[in-house]
Amino acid sequence: MLRQVPCSRVRKAASLSTHSVISVIDDDASVRTGTNNLLSSHGYLVHTFASAEEFLQSACLNDASCVIADVQMLAMSGLDLLAHMRAHGYTAQFIFITAFPEENVRARALKAGAVGFLAKPFAGPALISCVEAALNRHRGGTSK
Repeated sequence: MLRQVPCSRVRKAASLSTHSVISVIDDDASVRTGTNNLLSSHGYLVHTFASAEEFLQSACLNDASCVIADVQMLAMSGLDLLAHMRAHGYTAQFIFITAFPEENVRARALKAGAVGFLAKPFAGPALISCVEAALNRHRGGTSK
């Protein structure tokens, strides 16, 4: 049986707002914190996870409109997470972040449907631009 990770703080905030929910998944706590701070300062509801498995076991899984995931994580990579979510019918849009920006990985991510692929450290405005494109795509718009 999968252990559910509670998401009460996000659910409470979500009931007060119609903003989209962004899930940040990275095994580096400083990246999670910095990305959370940036997105929260732009009015987004954010929840963070240290691994793909933690995200998949969370009560927040269905709430995500956009997932920002590290490419290289221990048990399940960001690309594996995207494939898993699509295979199970989830439509959240993906943005990948990585400290190892290899062109072949970037090409695979974009071919799999990622909206963005950013090298760490990334500029705040670049991430916000990707998030806006991802949310537009999630709502049925285009990502261009």
